[in-house]
Amino acid sequence: MSDTSYRSPDGRSQEGRHGPDVGAGPDVDVAQERPHPAVGAVAGSAGDLAARHLHGEIDPDPDATPSRAGAWARLRRHRPAVVAAGFLAVLALAVIVVPLLLGDDRARIDPAVRDQAPSWSYPMGTDELGRDQLLRILEGGQLTLSVAASAVAASMVVGVLAGLVAGYVGGFVGSTIMRVADVFYSLPGLFVVILLVTLLGAGFWTVVIAIGIFGWMSTARLVRASTLSIKERDYITAARAGGIGELRIAVRHVLPNTAGPVIVTATLGVAIAIIVESTLSFLGLGFSPPRATWGGMLEKAQTAVLIDGHWWLGLFPGLMILSTVLAVSTIGDALDDTLGEGVRT
Repeated sequence: MSDTSYRSPDGRSQEGRHGPDVGAGPDVDVAQERPHPAVGAVAGSAGDLAARHLHGEIDPDPDATPSRAGAWARLRRHRPAVVAAGFLAVLALAVIVVPLLLGDDRARIDPAVRDQAPSWSYPMGTDELGRDQLLRILEGGQLTLSVAASAVAASMVVGVLAGLVAGYVGGFVGSTIMRVADVFYSLPGLFVVILLVTLLGAGFWTVVIAIGIFGWMSTARLVRASTLSIKERDYITAARAGGIGELRIAVRHVLPNTAGPVIVTATLGVAIAIIVESTLSFLGLGFSPPRATWGGMLEKAQTAVLIDGHWWLGLFPGLMILSTVLAVSTIGDALDDTLGEGVRT
């Protein structure tokens, strides 16, 4: 036996752990009963992290904030994207404000000035009824951009929800959602859009739904892939340990970190929606006159350009489609580069 002794809290001298006063039980190694200090530190840290997540005191992804700041700085240094954003801002302001200020004057018919070439009075000329081509283009831009933005917003909502559920829930539900996406991928999109508009009529929401119904699949796939990666991270595990519900984790911690791919897809989707709407209008399946769209103005200008030589009637609507789609695509490419380096997982 060891002759090591120590003094108990009551002041009596005791024998060592192998002495006769320890008790009749089996020998127990005190070092095995006490956890290593590092174990307690780790457990305390995990519990503290979970509690802070539970009370919303920390960012769900601490590494994302500096990266997002860096992505924004890189985007501002992307000169083509800055120029494109300025063009779109001016265009959006013009198509919203000018038609509202002019009211019914934008559709005023003046036979005395019909078929005039561009001049100081009419910078984009006039059409066969004497209407100001510039005002018509702004009016058409309002309708074309509204359709494109609404279609993309609808497709983004469906795609984000489908991708989040497929990635976070997984299993049979996730597989079913992805198989539905594959079915939509296999359909000839433009043909189905033309069929829907032909059968249901060329109303605003009909065109929006027809375009948006084929825009959600890519978003769903991207959000699902991001969700599968994000839900395995340590801060998600800490949130679960803190007692946070699965719905709150998915909405508050997973969904915000999928924003990078969604923003890029939405931006590029606007360009595609503008082209599809202009195609429908050019084929005569879009909005009926006197409502103006850029594609509809191109369709009406065919005879005037080819036979009468009124080139301005086709040039300016075509330039607006080209420049707007190019500007949106430039911003989309810049976002893809910057968010791909900074935020996107």
